[in-house]
Amino acid sequence: MTREMKRLSVVLLVLFLALFASTSWIQVVHAEALSENSRNTRALYDSYEVQRGSIIASGSPIATSVASDDVYAWQRQYVDPEMWAHVTGWINPALGSASGIEQAMNQELSGTAGSQFFTSLERIITGQDPRGSNVVLSLDEDVQRAAYDAIGDLQAAVVAIEPSTGRILAMVSSPSFDTNTLAAHDATAVNNTYDELAAAVDKPLFNRAIGGDMNPPGSTFKLVVASAALASGQWTADSELPNPASYTLPQSSSVVYNASGGTCGSGKTVTIADALRLSCNIPFAELAVELGDDAIRDEAEKYGFNTSFTMPLVSTASVYPETALDDAQTALTGFGQGQVLATPLQIAMVSAGIANEGVVMNPRMVDQVIAPDLAVQQTFEDTVFNQAVTSDVAAQLVSMMVANVSDGAASGATIDGVDVAGKTGTAEKGAGEPYTLWFTGFAPADDPQVAVAVVVEDGGGQGQSGSGNTIAAPIAKKVMEAVLNR
Repeated sequence: MTREMKRLSVVLLVLFLALFASTSWIQVVHAEALSENSRNTRALYDSYEVQRGSIIASGSPIATSVASDDVYAWQRQYVDPEMWAHVTGWINPALGSASGIEQAMNQELSGTAGSQFFTSLERIITGQDPRGSNVVLSLDEDVQRAAYDAIGDLQAAVVAIEPSTGRILAMVSSPSFDTNTLAAHDATAVNNTYDELAAAVDKPLFNRAIGGDMNPPGSTFKLVVASAALASGQWTADSELPNPASYTLPQSSSVVYNASGGTCGSGKTVTIADALRLSCNIPFAELAVELGDDAIRDEAEKYGFNTSFTMPLVSTASVYPETALDDAQTALTGFGQGQVLATPLQIAMVSAGIANEGVVMNPRMVDQVIAPDLAVQQTFEDTVFNQAVTSDVAAQLVSMMVANVSDGAASGATIDGVDVAGKTGTAEKGAGEPYTLWFTGFAPADDPQVAVAVVVEDGGGQGQSGSGNTIAAPIAKKVMEAVLNR
């Protein structure tokens, strides 16, 4: 062999090894990341060639695949589609689109996840048709139905969480839609339906439970402010604040009033505990200025504000402004107004953290992935997000929240024979606009089984006449009762 041939052989060998290494890196090391990439439509199209696994809640399938007589082989069908729409989402081979759990767990449902490699290989060797795995949700069908029925036709959302684990027990957003109409194989009909939903004024495609157009949390945010005050060691529940009937914001001509229009109780001062129980704005505006925006921001972030959570659905991060606020802006955040925005998921996490002795768990919606032969392929564990406050501070907040329900502004959540901890909120979105109504809480207070957050938009149809206590709290009550009666 000539010297030139040897050189050429060496070059070709090096090129071959480089090609082998690069393709191996792509197909093995980066395979799952590429498959999950939203721009990789091939992974989505490949998933239509197999019978997708079911999405299961409380032991029953709520999304299944049945044989189809068209080129896509399988048709996706949903049970109680409007109740589960914002959880399951839909998948449509005619359009190459997916949402919800169908999108977030596409690899598992289509059998293409890395953890399912050996199962898929076994089916190929034995000549069995390819099948996806089943996804078992943490959501409870009875709790989901209680939330769905309680909301009715309201523009609203509910999130229920198991405080000690972070498992989501219910997630409902209203108005909703029929996912079966978006999973159909008639592309023209599906496009028309989607366009109508996307153009609807009440935005049914929004999952208000974890995103959409977020709302100011109103007085539910007072829990975070009270938490920051107690955690600082400079205040206790019995610490007193000035109690005027009006409060001019610092360096501003804007005036803040309590919801009652008068003072917070009859005294010249009011304790933090009573201000929370009566849901008064002025004392918490004063307290917020005393604490400062840095302290409140730090406390809010301990509960999850400014963080997006993957459950595997991805939440919009709730907002406490990350830029410095002046005293007037800080005062407004003291009662959940100004630039503070939140999802029901985030407000539920605040209650759940307080209920769980100050430990905030990462929220999750999936318990297991189960193979077609019923073998457990993956189990999702409970994980801690943060220790927001000490157990002692959490206990003080629990006591204050119980007083809110038993003898305060949150009486609409009362459950006979059960100590309920709660906090209402009635938030302004703009001058003259209907209020946004909130409730958050948990039960039983001494052994929390569920933490709930409810948001009702558009004033619950009552403009500025409705309140969190009269509209949102009774919804939460029904959800908590559904958990306690399981």
